[in-house]
Amino acid sequence: MNSVPEPRTAAALAARRSKTETALLRVRESIARLQREKAQVSVAAVARRANVSRTFLYANPEARAAIAMAMTEAGDRRTRMLVEQDDEREATWRERALNAEDALKAAQAEILAQRTRIGELLGQIRDLQAEWTEEAVQRITTENTTLKQRVRQLTADNRTLDERFKAARSNLRFQDRRVADLEARLTGPEPPA
Repeated sequence: MNSVPEPRTAAALAARRSKTETALLRVRESIARLQREKAQVSVAAVARRANVSRTFLYANPEARAAIAMAMTEAGDRRTRMLVEQDDEREATWRERALNAEDALKAAQAEILAQRTRIGELLGQIRDLQAEWTEEAVQRITTENTTLKQRVRQLTADNRTLDERFKAARSNLRFQDRRVADLEARLTGPEPPA
C-alpha cells in the first residue's frame, strides 16, 4: 500500500480542511457577534448565524468547545448580574425597613405626647370647670375631641407603619436567604461540560 495519497484525494482533503476552517471561522465570528449583541449563545443560534449545520457544531470538537466556552461565560455573566440585582434589592429593602422603623418610633413618640397633652387638658377642665365660661368649656371640649381624633389617626398610622416594618423585615429575610442561595450556587461544584 502506498502511504502518499493520490493527487485527487489530497486535493479533496485539502478542500475539506479549507471548508472546515472557513466554517470554524464563521462559527467564532457568530459567537463574538452574539456576545456583542448580548444575545443568548446556543447551538441553534450559532448554527443559524454561521450558516452551518447543528451536526457540524456537535461533530467538530473545536466548534463544540467554542460554543461551550461562550455558554459558560454567558452563564457567569448572568450569575454576576443576578447577584448585583439581588444586592440592589436587598439594599432597597434594608433602607425601607430602617425608614419604617424610624417612622414607627416617631409615631409612637407623637402618640405619647398627644396622650400626655389630653391628660393635661382633662385635668385643667376638672380643676377650673367652675371658673370657666360655657364658651371656654366648649372650646376645650372641641380641642379635646380634635386631639382624640389625632390620637386615633396616629394610632392607625402607627399600626400601618408597624405592618410595613414587619413586611420589610420579612422581605429582608427572604432576600438574605436568596443571596445565601446564590452564593452557595456560585461556590458549589461546577456542572459537567
